[in-house]
Amino acid sequence: MTAIASVYQHDVATYWNTERNPVNLRLGDVSGTYHHHYGIGEVDWSVLETPEDARDEAVIAELHRLENAQARFLLEHLGDIRPDHRLMDAGSGRGGSSIMANAAFGCRVDGVSISQAQVDFANEQAAKRGVSDKVRFHFKNMLDTGFEAGAFQAIWNNESTMYTVLDDLFAAHSRLLARGGRYVTITGCYNDVYGLPSRAVSTINAHYVCDIHPRSAYFRAMAANRLVPVTVVDLTADTIPYWELREKSSVATGIESAFLEAYRDGSFQYLLIAADRI
Repeated sequence: MTAIASVYQHDVATYWNTERNPVNLRLGDVSGTYHHHYGIGEVDWSVLETPEDARDEAVIAELHRLENAQARFLLEHLGDIRPDHRLMDAGSGRGGSSIMANAAFGCRVDGVSISQAQVDFANEQAAKRGVSDKVRFHFKNMLDTGFEAGAFQAIWNNESTMYTVLDDLFAAHSRLLARGGRYVTITGCYNDVYGLPSRAVSTINAHYVCDIHPRSAYFRAMAANRLVPVTVVDLTADTIPYWELREKSSVATGIESAFLEAYRDGSFQYLLIAADRI
């Protein structure tokens, strides 16, 4: 078993090992909870009216509030989680969602990433919060973790499915989930109705070294791997305000216009999918 099993995975790991993007780090500095995903919810646009010397901090804090709201929304769909349960954060980034899950449920959480830099950072955050006995991050491949079958009550991917082949991913998750366990993902996917990926979606793929899947692929791969959807929420309209604010912020990366174009023209969707392991 190896954490990095292909040339592509090596490229992805290299990208995240060297990534020091202010849009991730500065937002996390607000509360010490560091994420690698986007945000949802209505924006408090009054932050743009803040006096100039404090405006940037106000915008950063608002973006962080929206990304925390996204993580909470995902965690709310994990089902009835007890302190004796065990959860897995697949593609755990710098660990924010895992730490929030432990705070919400009091349970054990294992995060996995093929980026050693992310794993080290996340374990440092868990230690700082005094939860490293319950929240642990591992340099492992989510497609082949080595964890025991049926060990987890819930598993989630927060914007990380686009780095995998979905059939391989859901087969791995199905093996690890207890019967009746819950799988949740929040992900961007391209809209089959519009055909192949649009130019904007292709731009996003190139930017993040990823391969965004069509919407239909999620449900097809879930059905093939004993995962039955129980909730599907289209969050596209809820994430557009986040991108509109981010485009006006000091941490804009230049990819914002591609996301906004793809969301607005309907070729790209932002979905939450929750499924039970049968």
